[in-house]
Formats: sequence, C-alpha cells, structure tokens
Amino acid sequence: MRLRPQTGVVLLALALAALALVAAGCGGSKTVSAAAATKGSSNGTAVLNGSGATFPEPIYVKWTGDFHSTHPNVQVNYQGIGSGGGIEQFTSQVTDFGATDAPMSDDELAAAKAKGGDVLHIPTVLGAVVVTYNVKDVDKLKLDGPTLADIFLGKIKKWNDPKIAALNSGVSLPDSDIKVVHRSDSSGTSYIFTGYLSAVSPEWKSKVGQDKAPEWPTGIGGEGNDGVAAAVQQTDGGIGYNELAYAIENKITYADLKSASGEFVTASLDSTTAAGQGVEYPDDLRFSLLNSKAPGAYPIVSATWQLLWRDPSKAGLNRAQARALATFVTWELSSGQKEAADLNYAPLPKDLQSAAVKALDSMTIPSS
Repeated sequence: MRLRPQTGVVLLALALAALALVAAGCGGSKTVSAAAATKGSSNGTAVLNGSGATFPEPIYVKWTGDFHSTHPNVQVNYQGIGSGGGIEQFTSQVTDFGATDAPMSDDELAAAKAKGGDVLHIPTVLGAVVVTYNVKDVDKLKLDGPTLADIFLGKIKKWNDPKIAALNSGVSLPDSDIKVVHRSDSSGTSYIFTGYLSAVSPEWKSKVGQDKAPEWPTGIGGEGNDGVAAAVQQTDGGIGYNELAYAIENKITYADLKSASGEFVTASLDSTTAAGQGVEYPDDLRFSLLNSKAPGAYPIVSATWQLLWRDPSKAGLNRAQARALATFVTWELSSGQKEAADLNYAPLPKDLQSAAVKALDSMTIPSS
C-alpha cells in the first residue's frame, strides 16, 4: 500500500521531532553535583547576594571577604536583616541565598517550592544566645529557665526579687526596675530564645510560644542583634538576649544559666560545642539543640543555616552563579570552619559537617 504524499510528510515531521528530543536528552542541558561543579578551573565571574540572620552576620561578613581574596572572580554580598526577612527575600528570589537561625517551617517550604523548587538547609556554625544585662556593680549573675521566663513575662519586675536573690547568694542586687529589651524585627535569635523559654516554662509556652516575631508581654524593642545590644548598654537595669559574639564584641556582661543537667554554665565555645554532641540529625537538617542534657552544655545553643535552592537554575541563577555558590558554601564548610572560633562561634561537629557536605552535594549545577 502506498502512502499519500501528505501522510508521508506528517510521518517525516514526527520522526524528525522524535530525533530532536533524543538529541536534546543526550547532549542538551545536563547537570552535575555541587562537588563535581566546584572542581577544575574557574569559569567566569559571578556576583552573589544573600540576606537574613544577624546572629551569624559577623562571621558571614568575614567569610565573604576571605573567600573573595582567594576567589577574586566571585563577589559575595551579605546583609543582616533578620531571619524572617532573609526567608522572605530568598523565597521571592530577591537574593541568591538566604540565612536563618530558625529552620523554615513546612508552610514556608511549601511556599518556596512553588516559587523555585526544593530548598536545602545547610548548617554553617553553632552559636549561643546569651542573656545580656546592665546592672551597676553586678558583674556576675546566675539565672534559671523559669526565672528568666518570668522576667520576660513581666511577672518579675525588680532586680532584688526573691527568685533572683535565691539564685545569687552573696550578690548585692539593687531594688531597681528590670527593663526588658527584645527584638523588634522578625528574628531567628528570637526564635531560638523563645524556643528555650517554651522548653523551660509551660506558662511561656501557652501564652507566647516559640516564634520569630512573638507578641512580647513586656519590654522595648531593638532592631537586630546590634540594636538589642545597644539598648541594653544604654539602659540602666536593662536585660536582653544576644548572640555570644555580639555580647563579647560589645563588652556586655551576660548571665550564667542553669542547664537541663542542673549545673550553672557560662556560655563559651566549649559549652556551645557540647550542645551539639551526641545528636542524631535528621536528613533535612532541620533540628534543635536547645536545653541539651549533655554535660557542660550551655542551654541556649543553635545552628544557623544558609538556604539554597536544590536546583538554582529554576530560581534564575545562571551556571556561573550556581557554580560560584556551590564553591563558596563548600569553602565555608571546610576552610571557613577554621575561622569560627576567632569570632566566638563553634565549628560544626564532624558528623554534622559531613551531613552538611552531603546535603550540599545534592545541589544540581548546569554542566554547560
């Protein structure tokens, strides 16, 4: 049987289309893992912009500068605007990567997936949140979780309250007002701090809970870790909460806290590291280290995360940007870890570091 001419044309067109699809699948857009993409020589220049948590801002700023000195073709910019803002800008693809001290919620992940696909949580360092205070002639203070929660609930109003005095035998506490300072912006540091208060105080958990931007029962607000640090320093009788590096950098005194194992612990690199020991980390690397029972562990410790798209090309990053981002984060998880202690952050425990590298390697980078 002979085909009519028009039938032959249609079949030829279909055959050519099929061959084109095969060719595209064989030699078109291919991807490689992050590890493979970072090998070999540099490929073009790239500018990367990130924003988010102020908790790790000091070390991120140092890392971006140090990375640029050895990778001059890549410029990484980071702005500390708070974890909430970082998640929002990352999800909206205003920035190339985000940063947060609070893992994205399931709802936030779903919103991001609708915009640019799957999100990776890459932990970078561990840090402690300390209770900073400004009380004349009191250079050493002990607090426990329930007492701290009552202060931030507005129930304990004086520095010589019996509950504080009972924890500080021999310390002369003034009969002066306690003035609470908290974050005014959406903050991962607030998320960490209110998570701790929720763990140690049923009343806090039921009335306020854990949140990046809670409804504070009392106090005044400061923007960013630096805003809270400044407000505490300028307020006689002030009490707030800051990342350890900010407290040390600004020379603000901070309290020892009673841990879940019953010992009073001073925040330090060693006590921060202790909170990350013996933890089983989930595959998605969204976890909490709060109120650890490990010996010597400071009770308010958290990782901080960078947020990356599993497939950066879906979020608008070109090959050079995606490759540069993978290279930068790989550097943070290796060479960058050696710089953490100098800025009062704890490097990742080895098992968590390995898990972070494995997660990063699931990022897909266009090969051409």
